[in-house]
Amino acid sequence: MRRKLHIKKGDTVYVNAGESKGQQGKVLEVIYEKEKAIVEGVNMVSKHTKPNAKSPQGGIVKQEAPIHISNLMVVDPSTGKPTRIGRRLNDKSKLVRFSKKSGEEIK
Repeated sequence: MRRKLHIKKGDTVYVNAGESKGQQGKVLEVIYEKEKAIVEGVNMVSKHTKPNAKSPQGGIVKQEAPIHISNLMVVDPSTGKPTRIGRRLNDKSKLVRFSKKSGEEIK
């Protein structure tokens, strides 16, 4: 059974620690086993690649590396600022995420 995380694919997140501190980006992928996420344009690393069918030249490729989810905060869609996330039942008795700052539901 996998643990519920406060971040989902497609969320806009703020990086609050590490080399990429202060940057924002969209979550491309969540790696549940390692509790990490890959964020668009954040935590860029240089990867050396051998020539292959995809890149016949080979060389150095810049790509995003995973960041631990404890270093990420979801950005509140209404205010555009980072917020903590809570869970509560909505009017249809469905468990939804909500912003602790504004109290608004996060889709």
